[in-house]
Amino acid sequence: MIGAAEADNAITEEKQVNSAQYGYIRVSSKEQNEDRQYIAMLEFGIPEKNIVLDKQSGKNFDRPGYKRLVKKLKRGDVLAIKSIDRLGRNYDEILEQWRYLTKEKRIAIVVLDMPLLDTRQGRDLTGVLIADIVLQLLSYVAETERTFIKQCQAEGIAAAKARGVRFGRRPKERTAEFYELKAAWERGDVSARAAAEKLGIAHGTFKQWATS
Repeated sequence: MIGAAEADNAITEEKQVNSAQYGYIRVSSKEQNEDRQYIAMLEFGIPEKNIVLDKQSGKNFDRPGYKRLVKKLKRGDVLAIKSIDRLGRNYDEILEQWRYLTKEKRIAIVVLDMPLLDTRQGRDLTGVLIADIVLQLLSYVAETERTFIKQCQAEGIAAAKARGVRFGRRPKERTAEFYELKAAWERGDVSARAAAEKLGIAHGTFKQWATS
C-alpha cells in the first residue's frame, strides 16, 4: 500500500508520460517563409506531426489551425511558440490567450525567444509568477509601442495637411473627350449616363462637371 504522497507522484508521472508537445507557427502572409520558426520547433524537440501552421495576417486573426490545436490540447501538454506575438495581435488578446491556455486548459507554454516565459511542470511557483509578470510587461511595452507609432503617423498626417499636402486618390482630369461629350449632352445627342459610362466616371460626377 502506498501513501498519499507516493500516489500523487505516481499520478504526476503518469500525466507527464501522457502529455504531448505541440508547436504553433504563424506567418503574416502566404509570401512569408515559416522556415525559421519551423526549424526552432524541431530543435526544441517538437514532433513534426505536432507542428501547426497558420498563414494569416495579424489584422485578420481567424486562425483555423490554432483553433483546431487549442481544442486538441489537454491538461499537461506543452505548447511551444517562437515569439509571444504568435498568441495574439494586441496586448489584451495575448494576455487572454495566455490566461485561457495556462489557467483553464492547464497546459504549459514555452516561448522559445524568451526563456523566462516557460510554465512547464517542474518549475516552482516563483518561476511561473515571473513568467506571468514578464509576459504582462512585454505585452504592455509592445502595445504602447504600437500606440506611439499610430500617434506619430496621425501627427505626421496632420502636419502634412497643414502644409497643404493632399492625401487620397488623385482626382480624374477632364479630358478633351469630356468636353466633346459635354457638348453632345447639351445638344441632347447623348444622355448624361451614357457620357459618364464612356468616360469611366460616375453619373453624378459627369453631371457635376458638366454644370460647374
